[in-house]
Amino acid sequence: MQLLMLSSSKEGRSGFLETARPIIIRHLQDIDKLLFIPYAGVTLDWDEYTQKVQQALPEIKVTGIHQHKDPVAAITQANAIATGGGNTFNLLNELYRHKLIAPIQQQVKNGVPYIGWSAGANICGNSIRTTNDMPIVAPPSFDALNLVPFQINPHYSDYQPPGFNGETRAQRLAEFMRLEPAMPVVAIREGGALLRDKDILTLIGPHTGVLFKGGEQQEIQSGQDLSWLLES
Repeated sequence: MQLLMLSSSKEGRSGFLETARPIIIRHLQDIDKLLFIPYAGVTLDWDEYTQKVQQALPEIKVTGIHQHKDPVAAITQANAIATGGGNTFNLLNELYRHKLIAPIQQQVKNGVPYIGWSAGANICGNSIRTTNDMPIVAPPSFDALNLVPFQINPHYSDYQPPGFNGETRAQRLAEFMRLEPAMPVVAIREGGALLRDKDILTLIGPHTGVLFKGGEQQEIQSGQDLSWLLES
């Protein structure tokens, strides 16, 4: 498997995919065609979303899966697959509606590179139960692509604004751990990513991440080998 799971499409005040672009190009190697899945876009039109990705990656031919009459055939013929961010529930619901879960899993297992950011990274995990999004639609199941056998939390931040009395991200993930103590959660800060190259899993980017498991949390260093999580 060749997976690039990005926390977000941009970092700070950078442009869309600006900081991620070098990593994406390197991940794709010599591939110059990319099938984009824009289903997480709700307030963003899917044609506009696809064009936005095309503008960010001018050296690659980007087509939207919604532009194909047969989405399953588009997946099985894809040279590389990318899934954008937005609402994770809507994304997963559309994947189920178009019967794309199994075809994506098979293509990635066959070695087709996959890139996902935000919601597109969250669905790589066991389920979407550690997304940050509102359940604006109910997919048939929360079960996701399970391309890695653990949970992913994109956009992770442990910042608590002054006067904010709601639960922090860590507290929300602690709730998950209480109910699922054996299931790891990897939280990725903006600008960071998980890279899976066959059976090697690494945290990349300028920031640390956090591993939540068994009621405890542990800082993950950039460059740290996390391959043991693939055996979960």
